[in-house]
Amino acid sequence: MSATRAADAADDFRGPLDIARAATVVLDGRDTVVGWSPAATELLGFGAHEAVGRPLSAFLSPLPAEGPLPAASDRPAGVEPRGTSGLSVPSARPGPGPPSGGNEIRLARHRNGHELLVATTVCALAGGAGGHGADSPGRVLVAAELGALRQWESRLALLQGLATQSPVGLAIYDTDLRLTWSNTAYEREIGKPLAEYRGMRADELYSGGTFVTPGYPKTLDAVMHHVIDTGEPILDLHFQGIPPSDPGTEHLWSCSYYRLQDANGHVFGVCEDAFDISDRQRAQQRLALLVEVGRRIGTVLDVVTTAEEIAEVTVPEFAAAVRVDVARVTVMSGELPATGSSAAMDLLRVGEHSVDPAAADAAEPLDPGAPGSPADRYPPATYPPGSPQDRSLASGGLVLDDNVLVVPLRVGGSVLGLVTFVRSPRPQVPERPLSPGPADTFDNGEVALADELAARAAVCIDNARRFTRERSASLALQRQLLPHHVPPQSAVEIAYRYLPSDDVTGVGGDWFDVIPLSGTRVGLVVGDVVGHGLQAAATMGRLRTSVRAFAQLDMAPDELLTRLDDLVGQPLDERPGARDGAASGAYDELTTGATCLYAVYDPVSRRCVMARAGHLPPAVVHPDGRVTFPDLPAGPPLGLGGLPFESMEIELPVGSLLALFTDGLVEARDHDIDQGLNALGRVLGDPAASLEELCDRAVSELVPDATTADDTALLLARTRQLDEGQVAEWELPAEATAAGRARELTNRQLDLWGLEELSFATELVVSELVTNAVRYGGGPLRLRLIRDRTLLCEVADTGHTSPHLRHSAEDDEGGRGLFIVAQLVQRWGTRYTPAGKTIWTEQAFPQVESG
Repeated sequence: MSATRAADAADDFRGPLDIARAATVVLDGRDTVVGWSPAATELLGFGAHEAVGRPLSAFLSPLPAEGPLPAASDRPAGVEPRGTSGLSVPSARPGPGPPSGGNEIRLARHRNGHELLVATTVCALAGGAGGHGADSPGRVLVAAELGALRQWESRLALLQGLATQSPVGLAIYDTDLRLTWSNTAYEREIGKPLAEYRGMRADELYSGGTFVTPGYPKTLDAVMHHVIDTGEPILDLHFQGIPPSDPGTEHLWSCSYYRLQDANGHVFGVCEDAFDISDRQRAQQRLALLVEVGRRIGTVLDVVTTAEEIAEVTVPEFAAAVRVDVARVTVMSGELPATGSSAAMDLLRVGEHSVDPAAADAAEPLDPGAPGSPADRYPPATYPPGSPQDRSLASGGLVLDDNVLVVPLRVGGSVLGLVTFVRSPRPQVPERPLSPGPADTFDNGEVALADELAARAAVCIDNARRFTRERSASLALQRQLLPHHVPPQSAVEIAYRYLPSDDVTGVGGDWFDVIPLSGTRVGLVVGDVVGHGLQAAATMGRLRTSVRAFAQLDMAPDELLTRLDDLVGQPLDERPGARDGAASGAYDELTTGATCLYAVYDPVSRRCVMARAGHLPPAVVHPDGRVTFPDLPAGPPLGLGGLPFESMEIELPVGSLLALFTDGLVEARDHDIDQGLNALGRVLGDPAASLEELCDRAVSELVPDATTADDTALLLARTRQLDEGQVAEWELPAEATAAGRARELTNRQLDLWGLEELSFATELVVSELVTNAVRYGGGPLRLRLIRDRTLLCEVADTGHTSPHLRHSAEDDEGGRGLFIVAQLVQRWGTRYTPAGKTIWTEQAFPQVESG
């Protein structure tokens, strides 16, 4: 250490009034200066030869009663500057002698003429002036600048505050790392007076503690030796350990270390200051846990997954075991449960996580559920009366019972379930009193944290519940609007696929249908509504119902689309939701522009008649694998009007494949529609593959990830032909004898088919229909019997007048025949053709008695 630095360090250890550094003046009995130190020369500017022999009053004087004082930095306490709030005089002005109980403040005059405030103290010399005369040295006056003294006093006050009032623990260890001094805060942490632990080593006071800051030694001994050896201070090291005053609770301190030296630069120890930041660390951990909860729970809209995430994210950081019980109706159907006791609420255990099986047992329900039962996946959770869970359900609030904390999952005025947090004593491990982790019980801050965690979890579960309910409703709507089962058809073999683009609700606007028609024919329809989601699905349902109703009237495809177009394009005040502008606008937006393709296949003639309204044409795959797309007249989309719809009739060989689809299957952002049609043709051109295989191949090839920007519907139909032995057809003249001839032919054919039991009823039906055709229609007449899944009877004539079922009056001579026919058959109807009309009936086969 240099001489200058050594001198500065020595001054730091001595006060301004220390005789070794202060201005010293020796006075005789008459206050005449007889001695003058170099420090006095430095303070006042007068040399010793100028000062000795002069009275003290030439240099120092009492504070004036009035007049300005020197600069504020040198102003004594209690004195204000003149001109601000009164006279600048001290509150008490001492006399020329030393005041009782303190230093005297005087006004000093410097040699250059300026004034300064100084603090003085006087000490009498042994023997004094009284023993040797008035000219003998009698007193020593020590003076220093008032500002320097005030700074020194502030430093002393600071040191006293650190020693007695500071919350920061301070300790001094010697070079052997034995404690020599500590302040009051340190004594509180140790829990003993300083005298009882002075001389102990740091590692003895905090055995088992360790530094957790990376990059530094782990032990107190190593850190302090490093500071003593290098002289480099180490700041803000985090030390984790158990204080003697709080055994059983782990604390965290922020510690700093710096080397101590005396005035001569000799190292005599190291100072430690430590501040307990356990509360701050716990607050940070709680905040981090809240952030982690917000990040990890609610990642999917599923009640069970959300409950599992709650349990996983809070173990072991917050509890040793966590169980989440949610109401059964919430898990299964997304409904809000009834509130009340645990007996009134049916709970399921849907989330559970534990690192300590003993802790998990503390929250074990009364009846965990029988293995192998339907509820085994989510076992029921029933708690006994008076249990924390039962009390929480009954009160709707959280319950803390020893080491078990139960928090309800509250949303509005409803309780969706419970979260049970359980803590257990932390296990003892060798050379470490307690393992890290939460305490055995929950403090007030942790109870508030658990309430906040449950509140956030409840919101996520409620969102998942709402999604479950809305999705269930959407899927139920979709199942009702789309055919959930296509009955077997004699005319075609059917397979289909439907992929909605809205994976949230699972519904869309594309649709298809397979409609059984009279004469063993079948109607095939595919449509596409603009938009997605529930509104599009509801619009699709209206269109599908209308198509099915029109198809049951045996309308030709072009006529059916014309009627459907009229329905969509009806006046605004006749549309659904006409009173609500928003609803009407949504309806108009979705229905206008919808497309549809309708085809009717007859397995007797193998003829297929089809028409389309702005839809893509079907794909026809011939038995040899050749794929064509018929040049079917397009027609405008529904609701636009202005142009007629045209039908096209083609003959399909037996085993041909008819593919009806929507544009979502063949159109995508990365390729045009022609590329999609070619890909579909390649997939379908395998005559040996089953329809289910072709559907799977088409979806995997054209929609590889099972998601698409548009809804997708695919309907495949492989054509069949009725055997010649299943159809009998005759032409009859429009004469009175035609009814008898028809009965004879019918009776003979039924005998051949083994349907003698139906002969009587069928003869009555045929006789009535032929008689009506002769009387009200025109010839020639055609009678056709078809033996399919039912017995079909058809009578065709050239007339266009349809018979009507009515109740005849008692005095009517006719009108009862059609009524009798209606009672004998399952159903009947009229089908119009360009050449006239056909009246048809269906009869069920007699039941075969089991032997």
